[in-house]
Amino acid sequence: MLLILGTLCCVQMAQAQSQRGPSDVVREFYKAMHDRRFKDAWAATVYKPAAEGLTAEQLEDLRPFFEAQAADVPEQIQIDGEKINGSTAQVFVRLPATDSTPQITSQPVDLINSGGAWIIGTLAEQETVKRAGGRYFLDAFIDRNEDNMSQVLKRLIGMEAVFATANNGAFGDPKALVRTGLMSDDMFDPRTSGYNLKLTINGKTYVVTAEPVHYGRTGRLSFWMDQTGAIKSADNGGKPLGIK
Repeated sequence: MLLILGTLCCVQMAQAQSQRGPSDVVREFYKAMHDRRFKDAWAATVYKPAAEGLTAEQLEDLRPFFEAQAADVPEQIQIDGEKINGSTAQVFVRLPATDSTPQITSQPVDLINSGGAWIIGTLAEQETVKRAGGRYFLDAFIDRNEDNMSQVLKRLIGMEAVFATANNGAFGDPKALVRTGLMSDDMFDPRTSGYNLKLTINGKTYVVTAEPVHYGRTGRLSFWMDQTGAIKSADNGGKPLGIK
């Protein structure tokens, strides 16, 4: 009897899961994102295979990446409707107004039916995740960090040029650049950039180097730049890039 009851309970649970509609899945996803339960959130999407194998260290590395995506998620969302077409669906989520989008808009969220359950995403996104495997988020994070570091170095050239113009040709260290309002105080923060960034000033010259905090997890490329604005980058195994 106990075995039968246990079997019936499992069947009922499976049926309940399969009966979750597209809107239910979207609500659960946004709730998990708002609560920073990132693994739970991605489990409701085509990105589940890329998230379920992440270690605690990898999740901590990826936290800034996920936090940025969750930053504008409200505590509660309003769903304006859903449209189901066979094995695909769209749920229309009303987003709160922000500085960049002052008008309240309704954004469609795509879903597919996979194995009898609705999950967020498209077939094309699902195939991309399958090809990337467990490296999907890590590689996307690395690409973002490396692109951001290239942009940081380019901005730093302009900051130093402005500082030197106002200081008889002398360049400023990070504290001086922050003090004068030219640079934000988190620009050199490895927790947000994924890079250890170092600025060395020698008279009227300077050198900037940047290496990934965790090679293969927060970045692969090492960077080097001097006051001429020449930027070099290469995979040096996480070690500083020496320029002859």
